Amino acid sequence: MLGLCLGLAGSLWAFVPTDNFTLAWQHTIEKIRWEEDYRILPKGLVLTKARVKGTGAGMEIPDNAVFSDGSWHYQPTLPIIPKLRLGRTPEAGDYDICFDQAGQVKCQAMALWVGIPDKQTAAVEIWGCEHTPL
Repeated sequence: MLGLCLGLAGSLWAFVPTDNFTLAWQHTIEKIRWEEDYRILPKGLVLTKARVKGTGAGMEIPDNAVFSDGSWHYQPTLPIIPKLRLGRTPEAGDYDICFDQAGQVKCQAMALWVGIPDKQTAAVEIWGCEHTPL
């Protein structure tokens, strides 16, 4: 089963059984929610859409963005991302991972799968991978 793997330095910490997910977080300074939609492929992650509620430090709205439902929506044009490295610290808060669970999209803190952010493991990597349930 193809899904989302979470870990660090090639070590698998958790597996999320989904082929699409949204990665969401709160900007640490502006306190504005940012969301990115990904599709998981065997070669990596494809960023398909993104949304941001407003602008701020390091949060420029792309020229092709459209304002709708309280957010700026746009489609990034990036190559496939083999592995995405995310910084996590207690001060910054956590990421949410949102995906379809039995026909309903649910968002849960990344801490559910890999523990709360701490200074000893201030990063996590996410990538698409095959997982065979036991």
